[in-house]
Amino acid sequence: MRLTDHVVQFFGLVATGQVEIYNEFSLQHEFGIYLRSNAPAHLKVQFERSVGFFRLKPLAYIKKEIDITLFPKAQGYKLAVELKFPRNGQYPEQMFKACQDIGFLEQLVQGGFDGGIFVIAVDDPLFFRGDAKSDLYRCFRSGHPITE
Repeated sequence: MRLTDHVVQFFGLVATGQVEIYNEFSLQHEFGIYLRSNAPAHLKVQFERSVGFFRLKPLAYIKKEIDITLFPKAQGYKLAVELKFPRNGQYPEQMFKACQDIGFLEQLVQGGFDGGIFVIAVDDPLFFRGDAKSDLYRCFRSGHPITE
């Protein structure tokens, strides 16, 4: 099963109330628990793993730790998951941090990861509705790509 399929199934559980998320910490842990229960048994699912652990190409990585990593117990491919669940407004700041996480995933792939996925969960409509005049807001409110 693809990682995107796991995301869809996990948020189906959230939508039906079978899994409750209430902040970014709970999102990270509930999704990690879900992955541990549903991903193939040969994969390790780890939280806040240091970039240095993976001996990647040396780059000026935006962050030092990866929210969730999936990798085989033996050598093999590596996948990264970055999650955001902004709760207290701060729209431009949180949108910028989301873009940083996407950039971080791109760095990880450039450095040696086989793939990554970014998931943002929002329950405040102002993240995806409203004025879309600035470049940053357009990315979240009108489907404008972050980069072209």
